[in-house]
Amino acid sequence: MALSPSLSHSCGLLSYASATKNNEIERLPLHTRSSFKSSFSGEFLQRSLMSKTGCGLGSGSRDSLHFHVRASASVLADKSTEKAHVPKGDMWSVHKFGGTCVGTSDRIQNVAEIIVNDDSERKLVVVSAMSKVTDMMYNLVHKAQSKDDSYVAALDEVFEKYKATAQKLLDGDDLDCFLNKLHDDIYKLKALLYAIYIAGHATESFSDNIVGHGELWSAQMLSCVVRKLGQDCGWMDTREVIIVNPTNSNQVDPDFLESENRLEKWFSEHSAKTIIATGFIASTPDNIPTTLKRDGSDFSAAIMGALFRARQVTIWTDVDGVYSADPRKVSEAVILSTLSYQEAWEMSYFGANVLHPRTIIPVMRYNIPIIIRNIFNLHAPGTMIGGASCKENRDVQKLDSVVKGFATIDNVALVNVEGTGMAGVPGTASAIFGAVKNVGANVIMISQASSEHSVCFAVPEREVNAVAEALESRFEQALGAGRLSKVEVIRNCSILAAVGQKMASTPGVSASLFNALAKANINIRAIAQGCSEYNITVVLKREDCVRALRSVHSRFYLSKTTIAMGIVGPGLIGATLLDQLRDQAAILKENFNIDMRVMGITGSRTMVLSELGIDLSRWRELQKEKGEVADMEKFVQHVHGNQSIPNTVLVDCTADSNVASHYYEWLRKGIHVITPNKKANSGPLDQYLKLRALQRQSYTHYFYEATVGAGLPIISTLRGLLETGDKILRIEGIFSGTLSYIFNSFIGERAFSEVVSEAKQAGFTEPDPRDDLSGTDVARKVIILARESGLKLELSDIPVQSLVPEPLKASPSAEEFMEQLPQFDQDMAKQRSDAETAGEVLRYVGVVDALKNKGNVELRRYKKDHPFAQLSGSDNIIAFTTTRYKDHPLIVRGPGAGAQVTAGGIFSDILRLASYLGAPS
Repeated sequence: MALSPSLSHSCGLLSYASATKNNEIERLPLHTRSSFKSSFSGEFLQRSLMSKTGCGLGSGSRDSLHFHVRASASVLADKSTEKAHVPKGDMWSVHKFGGTCVGTSDRIQNVAEIIVNDDSERKLVVVSAMSKVTDMMYNLVHKAQSKDDSYVAALDEVFEKYKATAQKLLDGDDLDCFLNKLHDDIYKLKALLYAIYIAGHATESFSDNIVGHGELWSAQMLSCVVRKLGQDCGWMDTREVIIVNPTNSNQVDPDFLESENRLEKWFSEHSAKTIIATGFIASTPDNIPTTLKRDGSDFSAAIMGALFRARQVTIWTDVDGVYSADPRKVSEAVILSTLSYQEAWEMSYFGANVLHPRTIIPVMRYNIPIIIRNIFNLHAPGTMIGGASCKENRDVQKLDSVVKGFATIDNVALVNVEGTGMAGVPGTASAIFGAVKNVGANVIMISQASSEHSVCFAVPEREVNAVAEALESRFEQALGAGRLSKVEVIRNCSILAAVGQKMASTPGVSASLFNALAKANINIRAIAQGCSEYNITVVLKREDCVRALRSVHSRFYLSKTTIAMGIVGPGLIGATLLDQLRDQAAILKENFNIDMRVMGITGSRTMVLSELGIDLSRWRELQKEKGEVADMEKFVQHVHGNQSIPNTVLVDCTADSNVASHYYEWLRKGIHVITPNKKANSGPLDQYLKLRALQRQSYTHYFYEATVGAGLPIISTLRGLLETGDKILRIEGIFSGTLSYIFNSFIGERAFSEVVSEAKQAGFTEPDPRDDLSGTDVARKVIILARESGLKLELSDIPVQSLVPEPLKASPSAEEFMEQLPQFDQDMAKQRSDAETAGEVLRYVGVVDALKNKGNVELRRYKKDHPFAQLSGSDNIIAFTTTRYKDHPLIVRGPGAGAQVTAGGIFSDILRLASYLGAPS
């Protein structure tokens, strides 16, 4: 009787181990010794060749082939002449269930019901070992090689796992036959493992033979469960059908021609319309057991789909489909309804949890779609991977993004080989990558400038030391002679890839990608893009990777601007802004796709933080309930460190110079700043210039419209004039809403102190009216406008006429000041009387004289027909005299005081930032 090559090989190793190491058995523990002795008894060889036909598990069993070997040659010849051609085409539906799907008895029962409910004419189901079993089997081999006899107990654990599962699912003859086969296989495995234990080494074929048993047991057990549900079902040991040739890269290449022949032979002996096939395992052309390596069961399903020319291949997993990005990193990632083969291939290469690229190759040949579905959510349609025609028919997403998905690879290092001696020298690149190949490193990405001055490539960080040493050794002479200047290693990098088939036919994709990264303040270290434009790859700092991923995902796929906000100073203006944000948030999100999330609110004493965004309908209550001690550093870290949102803005609603001193640091970190606080722009000139220079050099925005005109567009009007080439000659205006109200009301016989008291009671003044009457606030606005106009002035360069009587400047309190102010009404009354006699009115104004390079703040008189005399209430008015508006100044007029107006100006800046970040205008 002839044995198969694999069995002859096994018996040979067993004989060798038994003959040379027999005395080692006696040194083992008693329970192990007895197992080994029974394994080497004559019963082992008898079980190795025993047929299992007749118990319902023989269909497709390798052992059943050994049984048929013993039959007469004439019977075999008769069978070979009765081959039936394998039916192929759309009648077949292929399913693949991974280890998670068959991890428990309940899940196996669920899988069986899915199979039965599939109304396809013919079905082939590829099944993996139960969850964790393949790892357990590899661990058995490792233990045996390491002479760790605990592998016996570990194998018994596997036996108990399958035994307990079968007892819950099967009964009667099916259960008895399965347990007999399981028991028989365990005996043989103990013998094989003992041989490895004795030799201290396992060949690859031995290891593959052992680890593939989980799939054999899963297939046999599932076929019994399907039959129990009333559907004719057989099982296939795919080692009899799938033939592969090992390669040098720890992979295998299917031999489709030979596999077709083996399938014809298998089908001539088995006729079930539902077949449960083993995943992961196959055979070499010499019939030696092997595996399909990584993601082997997916590969098995794709190969079988191609062999049967199936209608589709469904891969059942524990996710709803393929995401547009890793949902653990991008909470807004969505399920893609379709992907082309090329898109899936690219995303798989860059680490996305799709399929291994080789899984796609067999089905691509026949344009067979692969569907990724969730076994735990049968209502989810999943993701279909196929050709262009499939994609066009199935893609019903409301937003068909040009870039389909994003993937990242972490723990990468860049290697840069640079030197003028490389340019135009044939073979340099070959020498570089030959040295890399010799150390076995994997090159993930290559980037080279057309000047050939440098070659940059990415490798896994764990391999970079060996690569650098190999290159320095290979080019030692060139480095010494100066033909190469350096071999540079840049560590702590990550790769971000944008993938999409439509990128090839859509102009501006690269620009949009780089623009999104720039606006998130992320620097790119290297770039690579093929002419097919299926992917654009960038290398960046590892610490920026998640933020970069979220930023580009938001820009391309979601078309939604999400901004993390921190509010500093929840006083009158800050509180009003928070209420305005509360009232408008839903409208902005629904109509403009602007998602503004207030992640923190801090005052001078307490702050409240949130991971997802503060409920603005309850922010006052939350401040009391969950408030903690204010800590500016912690506050900024929390708001900016939230990696789920790529854009951060801090809104300073205070008048605190200490808070303003942080602006430069925040902008450097990539945090946008919006404020009505005048202290930064009216402070020391050198600090202002430094701040503006940083703003111009980066994509970080600094908006301060409300510093001058509250809600009026003063700063933006001035910039518009300058940016369009106009020249500022003079800016003159009533910049204080408080002083505008006071002098608009200071008419008739009213006393000045009476009007000031009225303004204070109406809330127009600061708690201490001297802050308004001193003119310092107006002077700060004048210096801001002067600097925006290009004048390099300090605040001390602006002469200010104070309206606070000199004797009252030192009054200890606002109350005492107000009590004593009536004593000085006569002076103000005289000035009013003189103005009225001349047909004029009093107005407190600020002036920027660009021609004379100066500014001033003072009380002036204007004719009653002058625009400044026409004001009412607390309105502000500013007149721009320019080369274009020389005869008739450009005038901006409107409310210039009050919390609602100022908060509205801040809100307008926030929306302007959102527009700059990509929100629709």
